[in-house]
Amino acid sequence: MRIAVLGTGVVGRTLAARLDGLGHDVVIGTRDPADTMARTEPGGFGTPPYPQWQAEHPGVRLLSFAEAAAVAELVVNATSGGAAMAALVAAGEPALAGKVLVDVSNPLDFSRGMPPTLDPVNTDSLGEQIQRAFPATRVVKALNTMNCHVMVDPGRVPGEHNVFLCGNDAAAKAAATALITSFGWPAGALIDLGDISAARGTEMLMALWLRLMGSFGHADFNFHIPHT
Repeated sequence: MRIAVLGTGVVGRTLAARLDGLGHDVVIGTRDPADTMARTEPGGFGTPPYPQWQAEHPGVRLLSFAEAAAVAELVVNATSGGAAMAALVAAGEPALAGKVLVDVSNPLDFSRGMPPTLDPVNTDSLGEQIQRAFPATRVVKALNTMNCHVMVDPGRVPGEHNVFLCGNDAAAKAAATALITSFGWPAGALIDLGDISAARGTEMLMALWLRLMGSFGHADFNFHIPHT
């Protein structure tokens, strides 16, 4: 499958590498490919400069947001929450129309320092904002309640644990489910929370997730909801 991962941070790179390893035709979208490839300093969280990662993954092409969305059959939004809408606008509504968009981002607001707050929150969500802005795109919110390394390798967390997903389109959720289970998640680990408004709940879990990470001192954990 031709998959575009939007975002060159650690989340986008981790997802792109796993998808490439599974045999997909993967491209990464960025605002300015030349600028991205010119970076020589680590990112804000110590992420190695993108060219270093690119050299290790020569099969993954770096394109502009618009170019990446245009060639893709399925799109993954792995941009930071604050940059998501601008990135998708740059990708272009025609290029996204009719496609499944798996949104793994969270609307983290670092303007007041750490820990970040959420914006929007409570009565709206980033997932809903994306769906409203791109009504012809089939948005599925998923994988946003865990570290990116757990997203692609659930075995990092012992025992049973869950992936939450939501969206308005049943076929789109089925496509997202197929993608997620290809990472090694058992089908029974996925919990469908209903329409895209459920993204409010999964995004708000980030406040708890961040506190847990601070308490544990690592990110290899996840949520388990026993159910029948």
